[in-house]
Amino acid sequence: MRVTANIPAHLGQCDAREPWYIFIAHDPGRVMKIRQSAAMAAASLTGLLCWAAAQADSLTEGWNSIEPGGDTVCSDGSGYRFFVRPGDSRKLVVYFQGGGACWFAGNCDTHLEPSYKPRVAEDEPERYRGIFEFDNPDNPFADYSVVMAPYCTADVHLGDNVATYAAPAGEDHQPHPVTIRHKGLINAQAVLDWTYEHFSAPAEIFVTGSSAGAIPSPYYAWKIADHYTDARIAQLGDGAGGYRRSAADTSDRLARWGTLEHLAQYPEFADMTEAEFTYEHLYIAAAKRHPQILFAEYDAAEDAVQKRFLAMSGADTATLRDLLLANHADIRAEVDNFRAYVAGGDSHTILARPEFYTFQVDGRRIRDWVADLAAFRDVSDVVCRQCAEAELTAGATPGNP
Repeated sequence: MRVTANIPAHLGQCDAREPWYIFIAHDPGRVMKIRQSAAMAAASLTGLLCWAAAQADSLTEGWNSIEPGGDTVCSDGSGYRFFVRPGDSRKLVVYFQGGGACWFAGNCDTHLEPSYKPRVAEDEPERYRGIFEFDNPDNPFADYSVVMAPYCTADVHLGDNVATYAAPAGEDHQPHPVTIRHKGLINAQAVLDWTYEHFSAPAEIFVTGSSAGAIPSPYYAWKIADHYTDARIAQLGDGAGGYRRSAADTSDRLARWGTLEHLAQYPEFADMTEAEFTYEHLYIAAAKRHPQILFAEYDAAEDAVQKRFLAMSGADTATLRDLLLANHADIRAEVDNFRAYVAGGDSHTILARPEFYTFQVDGRRIRDWVADLAAFRDVSDVVCRQCAEAELTAGATPGNP
């Protein structure tokens, strides 16, 4: 069963004059509509926010689709939704989805060579394996509640701007403006607002994301820790640790996305320019603010997708491993609550892949390393030495874990 809610845009400020609706779809041919005034809910003994109470009660086993409305939007103007799978309410995974990025006309125009995902499909979570295999007895997150923040704004979940790019003429392609709604910050905040209302006091939280969703995960771990002050929290960025800015990269992507304008509210970023900013600064700032959290990254040593995006910015991508280690060194020079796992091979990300259970380095499975991280055990750095190919557990073969 999928739950879709249309709620007031102010996300939880109940107004007695404004009715709210929740739609519960039992099957494609039958829809039940429940209407209740906010005043009635406000008078309830629970004292919960009117829409929040009904929404929580209507979550069902498996994935639920939530449409927050308000100012949330995807890059192409389509509606935004996120997904929730209820489990143990004391244990929570907050996952930020990947899906590329764009910052110039050639990779923003969907008629040319787009390098991002412009909208959210209804079946997003059903495509995933790895930590999303909840019937797998080896899954360390099998009993967790999971909130998945899909990605459709081409700004690594850190944008708050509407940008227009001038797409050039080409074969069967006239020049035209391309408008991209870089509203990842707005969408992510709506996901967090909903999460705060529905999971009042989780004891254990694992904040993570893959690819483009890995980049902002330390920032959102910081914000989540600010809210859940009594929870134990661990963080992992999956498959985005090699984006080292080079002198050849003169792009203004952060300005186009509105990222630095948002981050400037914090002293750590107040005077930082685009040329000075690196994604490692997110780790450093978050780790300094929350030294009790162990922050971490996973990467494959020669991740082909990261190399492709680095090449778009003019960087030398002969080897990614050197860039990864340099970025790790920058973080460790500032904080000591950071760890990294670098596997062999050129695959991209691990958490949503079946190889989560079979990749290893010197016999240390990534599954076990992540499980220890999520259980708040200190983990050591793991770095491949022979990195051309991934090391697999006994009996596993490439493509058939």
